[in-house]
Amino acid sequence: MKIIIFGANELSSMIASELYTENDITVIDDEHNRVDAFNKLDVGFVPGNGSNIEVLKQASIKSADVFIACTASDELNIVACLTAKRISTVKTICFVRKEEYKYSLGLAKDAEYNCDFYIDNVIWPEELLTQEIFRIITVAKALDVEHFADGRARLLEYRIAKNSILVNQMIKNCEFPKDTVIVGITRNCELFIPNGETILHEDDKVIFMGLSNSLDILAGKFFHEKEFVKNVTIIGGGNVGLKLAKNLENLKLNLKIVEKDTARCEYLSQELNNTLIINGDGTDLELLNEEDIASSDVVVSVTNNDEKNLLCSLLVKHMGASRVISRVSKTTNVELFERVGIDIAISSRTAALNEIKNNIKETNIGILATVEQGKGEVLVIEIPENYQTKKIMELKLPVKAIVGVIQRRKRIIIPNGATQIMGGDNLIIFTTSENAPNIKEFFEEIE
Repeated sequence: MKIIIFGANELSSMIASELYTENDITVIDDEHNRVDAFNKLDVGFVPGNGSNIEVLKQASIKSADVFIACTASDELNIVACLTAKRISTVKTICFVRKEEYKYSLGLAKDAEYNCDFYIDNVIWPEELLTQEIFRIITVAKALDVEHFADGRARLLEYRIAKNSILVNQMIKNCEFPKDTVIVGITRNCELFIPNGETILHEDDKVIFMGLSNSLDILAGKFFHEKEFVKNVTIIGGGNVGLKLAKNLENLKLNLKIVEKDTARCEYLSQELNNTLIINGDGTDLELLNEEDIASSDVVVSVTNNDEKNLLCSLLVKHMGASRVISRVSKTTNVELFERVGIDIAISSRTAALNEIKNNIKETNIGILATVEQGKGEVLVIEIPENYQTKKIMELKLPVKAIVGVIQRRKRIIIPNGATQIMGGDNLIIFTTSENAPNIKEFFEEIE
């Protein structure tokens, strides 16, 4: 496909690096905005403003399949997408930072408004970030949580503690509940696909897939997850902090928000009904002690500044907080945060990238989620109706991967090697990101 990206920033370089090997990529922006990462990529570059018709023509907009606008300006992204749509048949994807744009632009596409002047897909990364943090908060001790098949199946990631009964055990001897399976392990920052002979080590991050109720049993038995999250503190009352608090209020939790700006605190108090608003700095040790922040079940730092999030997170972790989640803007910082002791570091850009990949996919394969900063992928494969029934063990996959879930119409199956794959099935497969292209190619060729 021919893809045009407007914006030469870190986000666009991340998008381009994921797409350029299989697509023809052209980037539009002023030369002084171009980040160094583009020097390593085989992409075209057109200097100028992506909302300018002549610049769009120079980038061959009329022969393009997809136009992605991801500059730092919402308004510029919107105008560029609408202009591209007006002069071509290109599919448009627009990044925004303001909530009102996400929903007003979505309405324009609604058939009720009979509008042919719209943007195909609007991505609000802060919404995706909020959704991910919310999922993780609601499952105590989990490092990552993903829902599949309308919530009937899930992916959960846990860290194996020093005193865990799983330490030094072979997977096949662990007696995990029925309808659960380990699909991945991260050890010393490396993700790999295990087998029954794999021995679990202290500090391993283990990724499970399975039926939701079976994973609940597993969590209680092996990770002492028997108590619900009751107390949550959010540091940072911006868009993410506010939206997260609104979602958590529905769960009747004890909530606190620490926000430095007085005017913003007043706004938060009007928007939230059952959240304690604390006007102060999340790096103020005296304040953190006075408000007993470290006793919270979860502390979430979601300011707009990576350095401040890191400092806040380290402070509350040092004070004894059991579980700390930190927002990270630069994806390159995620591993740094976790290396220095932050339990969970999350970047909105990974989820946004998955949104793009699924919006431009041309095959029967989609990406449901990525884990461990993109080192692992959860793929969904739509098996053709005329597929000749075959057992999983007979597939002869070209690389290591695990079929974790099969969705067969209304049934959810956690398979084993003898389970048959039938026409019309949706396979949910876990593999490493480096092996994902081989898995995709394998299933694209099945008949």
